[in-house]
Amino acid sequence: MRSILILLTIVFLSNSCKKVTKETDQLTVMYLAPQNIEYAKGLIIKNHKTYKEIKVTTPWPDAKEELTYILHPKGTEKPFISDKAIFVQVPIERVVVTSTTDIPMLEYLHLEQKLVGFPNTDYISSEKTRALIDQGAIKELGKEYNLNTEVVLELSPELIIGFSANGDTKAYDLIQKTGIPVVINGSWMEEHPLGRAEWIKFVAAFFGSEAKAENVFQNIKKAYNEATILAQNTTASPTILSGNMFKDVWHVPGGNSYIAKFLLDANTTYLWADNTKTGSLALNFESVLEKAQGADLWIGSGNSKSLSELKEKNHQYELFDAFKNKTVYSSTLKMGINGGLIYYELGPMRPDLILKDIIHIAHPELLTNYEPYFFEKLN
Repeated sequence: MRSILILLTIVFLSNSCKKVTKETDQLTVMYLAPQNIEYAKGLIIKNHKTYKEIKVTTPWPDAKEELTYILHPKGTEKPFISDKAIFVQVPIERVVVTSTTDIPMLEYLHLEQKLVGFPNTDYISSEKTRALIDQGAIKELGKEYNLNTEVVLELSPELIIGFSANGDTKAYDLIQKTGIPVVINGSWMEEHPLGRAEWIKFVAAFFGSEAKAENVFQNIKKAYNEATILAQNTTASPTILSGNMFKDVWHVPGGNSYIAKFLLDANTTYLWADNTKTGSLALNFESVLEKAQGADLWIGSGNSKSLSELKEKNHQYELFDAFKNKTVYSSTLKMGINGGLIYYELGPMRPDLILKDIIHIAHPELLTNYEPYFFEKLN
């Protein structure tokens, strides 16, 4: 009799283990689909049998160490114990994001309904997400570096997707102590335009939307690369001036920067292309005038709405040939209903549109029926 009981117990335990394993495997298949990273240098995603490991290697400038996030299906135990890793149970149903660049990612994944809070909601330009704000579905959370902790706790998000320009994460650390996991989106650190767009895969991983993200990214990648090939079919390569004065300093994009990559792929001659900086260069007016007075185009002239307004800010701007020839273009004129800049919100997710805009400006014969999405000519 005792032998039969032992045998039955073994069979029961065996079947139970098989059932748990089977359920875990099903959850893993549903929410931890493999992902391949092509362009993003600051993002590493590894799939393991029962969890996904995400490393953000460059969350902010001069970061001393990478950030590690472990994703495991809801209803399963943590796959291991770690003091450094942040564990997140997926899929997420309620999320808070802190950058407008996250908004298009959620929308392209059809996940905007999962968003419950955002700091400075006036900055959001998307009509779809603005409608949710107006309905009260998305709450105002104050400032991104000083989130209203009380409101955050009331919303009970399962995840906060933050960012940091300088490594200051005090506001996030405080919230994380309450048990709400915080992850850092480092997409803005990417140097390649497609690298920034590829961070949609980072966001998608927390919602089990990997396949959708891959499809969205591949379409953008295809459009971007096709536009690049098109631009190479012309021998003309107009010279480009970029940036503008702020107080006594003219900031121009470095030769290895995100902006310089667009100008290169659009088959233009960026006058600071030989510089190796990935950020911006701080120059005085005289050095810019000496180098770029004869530039064919001035792309990225700041937020002035007209040439006269631009001249009011600095009368010496009219010394540039681009100003005289009225070939000055700005990407900061198109705004949302509450003043948010569409270029800064949607641009990182749609580098193909930015590139086509620049190609249209530099080589109008190549995209004859194209209507620029972000850039406008100053008159």
